[in-house]
Amino acid sequence: MNWSIWIRQTHRWLSIAFTVTVIANFVAMGLGEPPAWVVYSPLPPLFLLLFTGLYMFALPYARRGARNEAE
Repeated sequence: MNWSIWIRQTHRWLSIAFTVTVIANFVAMGLGEPPAWVVYSPLPPLFLLLFTGLYMFALPYARRGARNEAE
């Protein structure tokens, strides 16, 4: 599997995990004072989404730069 395809698929699954943790956070807050691990549970997927998103954002520019160097 291509590296870019793997990153894109990972980004999609991380977005699902992030959405689930945010929903669980709101549900827990509606039931009372949630424990700290519930409050901070969206952060790991969010940071991973940041890195995969930045990679996908920069990829077209990196490809364009590599193509211009080859010419």
